[in-house]
Amino acid sequence: MASKLEKSDTQWQEQLSDEQYRVTRQAGTEPAFSGMYVNHANEGVYLCICCENPVFSSQNKFHSGCGWPSFSAQSEHGVVSHHIDKSHGMNRTEVRCQHCDAHLGHVFDDGPEPTGLRYCINSVSLSFNASK
Repeated sequence: MASKLEKSDTQWQEQLSDEQYRVTRQAGTEPAFSGMYVNHANEGVYLCICCENPVFSSQNKFHSGCGWPSFSAQSEHGVVSHHIDKSHGMNRTEVRCQHCDAHLGHVFDDGPEPTGLRYCINSVSLSFNASK
């Protein structure tokens, strides 16, 4: 992977919608069951909305019932990074895009085998590239 993509807040605000900026650059969360990819079932790759880094594959997407798109694995090891998040009085693991440091969501250890992981990701932090 190339070096980290760095932009100023002004550059991110010009590139992203207000909601995309709030979620990806300010670690916000979209309301449960509101995102366009919650029930999305097409085959393809989910990309970081900020830098188009491929972060998740439809092959690893599953319906968890949590209200956000859920994936059992990242598209390739190391494309997302994990960070301790103690905000809102909780102990969670935040997930960020490794290339541009965008907040994507959180990962939990209650997912399906073989990984046992549930990447709970904000739809607004993603775009989708359908398989051809």
